[in-house]
Amino acid sequence: MSVDGWNTVLVLGGIRSGKSEFAESLVTDAPVVRYVATAPEGDPEDTEWAARLAKHRARRPGSWTTEETTEDPRRLADVLASAEPNETLLVDDLGGWVTVLLDPDHQPADDVATIAELAEAIRGCAARVVLVSPEVGLSLVPTTPLGRAFTDALGAANRAVADACDAVVLVVAGQPVWLKPLATEPPATASVQAAPVTASAPVRASLAEAEPTPEVQLPDVLTHTPPAAPSQEPGNPWAAPTMALPMVATGLVIQPGMELPMPDEYAGPQAVDRLATLDVPGAGLGVLDRVVGFAAATQGTSTPAAWGSVRVLLLHGDHAGGASAGTVAGESARRAAQARAGRGALARLAAESGASLQVVDTPASAPMEDEPALPLEQVESALRYGWRLAEQAADAGVQLLVLGACGAGTEAAAAAVLAATAGAEPPGVLGRVITDSGEIDDAAWMIRCAAVRDALHRTRRSSRGAKDILAELGGGDVAVATGVLLGATARRVPVLLDGPVGVAAGMVSRDLAGQARHWCLLADHGGHPAVRLAADVLGLTPLLDLRLDLGEGANALVALPLLRSVLALSAALPVHPSLGDEDDAEPADDEPESTDPGYADPTSPEPDIAEPDIAEPDFGDPDFAEPEPAGPGPASTGADEQPASGWRAG
Repeated sequence: MSVDGWNTVLVLGGIRSGKSEFAESLVTDAPVVRYVATAPEGDPEDTEWAARLAKHRARRPGSWTTEETTEDPRRLADVLASAEPNETLLVDDLGGWVTVLLDPDHQPADDVATIAELAEAIRGCAARVVLVSPEVGLSLVPTTPLGRAFTDALGAANRAVADACDAVVLVVAGQPVWLKPLATEPPATASVQAAPVTASAPVRASLAEAEPTPEVQLPDVLTHTPPAAPSQEPGNPWAAPTMALPMVATGLVIQPGMELPMPDEYAGPQAVDRLATLDVPGAGLGVLDRVVGFAAATQGTSTPAAWGSVRVLLLHGDHAGGASAGTVAGESARRAAQARAGRGALARLAAESGASLQVVDTPASAPMEDEPALPLEQVESALRYGWRLAEQAADAGVQLLVLGACGAGTEAAAAAVLAATAGAEPPGVLGRVITDSGEIDDAAWMIRCAAVRDALHRTRRSSRGAKDILAELGGGDVAVATGVLLGATARRVPVLLDGPVGVAAGMVSRDLAGQARHWCLLADHGGHPAVRLAADVLGLTPLLDLRLDLGEGANALVALPLLRSVLALSAALPVHPSLGDEDDAEPADDEPESTDPGYADPTSPEPDIAEPDIAEPDFGDPDFAEPEPAGPGPASTGADEQPASGWRAG
């Protein structure tokens, strides 16, 4: 639960602000959680209050234990003082605790001393603690003496506890705003001294290591004009920011239980129902109606438009050890350089689709059978890096991300992630190893299986939290891919998955934000067993069964024109005349059949038709590989220029 090194957190919020749900999300990855209930039961005839308490109880996982402190307010300090280091305590809430403190049954009592005891117990608590409290200082002054006594006592308690806690967050309308620690300068320039004196050492260390926003390199692979983007109304952009995330002096905090947006639950079914009314001679789009429903839900309209601006993210990162058995040294680097130069299958397919291509270098991963694939601090940086890649794409107007990867050992790393998250058997999700000559290398396949088996045995007692899986098994490319999925979800940008790395990231992202999988689309499983299993677990039904094996990203681009055509057709076709208005009925015999200026009367002389002059794309042209800037206009930096990696380890 500890967020960037904090051990105690105070969560403030008004009535129905979502403070309790947010506090619960902070402890979802803790192995031992003790829920400390402070609210009194109240009047037995107050059914509304009883229903509130029952709702809170129903929301707690069965693995949590519950402890009541309603009988004696001083007992809360004793519970905190006796907590063990391996425990996580969730105290909900201080408003109920103050209510009991002011109860006449506990008078006379020294309220100030009791609050001071609580603050001191928080400072000395060995466990991790999350405390929830109402924020009543923003409301009107109560008109009754008892109401004023409550607000005064609660305000004093909040101030004392906030001073004792490492961090304080205010939840307003479900949106968390972190109040402490708060830097006085932007994250990139904030100094260590800018943090409050109560900030712990890990917080100060991460302040000094805050990484800048990574640069974006966009090779220009555009050979024709892509479909136009849908019209945007002012104030309603395609992928505007949708939520306030935990932003502190250290930057973005990616943690389990994040509340990210969901697609529109009504637009998708409405769009599919609308397909049945279209004027088509046959039965319709078949299984591809799922594309229309997905696009409608992610765009929030029952008539979705074809994706105009598409960006391909190719993640390049190798895995050392047995995971890369059977691969040629340097082959993945050659593929990445080829894509940067605008050559190869992926770049040419991107050119045909009018999609921009971004090659992203991810940190190399260590042999997972011997040691963690990636240090935990680099996992944090990799997640933020991937999130920022998605944000940059959204800011550039990208409407669809295609996620692919190239690297030695990616299949084995994905298999290890699936074994840890879905209980898969490594031999069942590891695809056959095919050599450059097209032969099956069973010896290399067995080495990969052994590497995954040994890695799982090494980590058998390790936590199965999302970040731990990325550190121990997934490595750099899977961590960056997970960040991309989370960032795209936060900005409402759909992602077209392709290959084991993308689906492995989808499995990990479930524990960080379960909404991410609803923004993912799988065009084809490619015959890969890991993709099949992960798709089944994630609820992603592949649209096609072409068994393409052109490399991650390229398979999706083959299907992209078909998906675009389906969306364009569904948006352009009119309603069948039998279901339309009288104005849409068949014209009378004495009326012309069409008012289209291009309509030709069969009785009129046949006009001369000039053949259009269509210029074929020249892939041998050196201008083909010129880099594309992030802005709207093309710019040339040369086909042989190799862009510097935007990666920066945390």
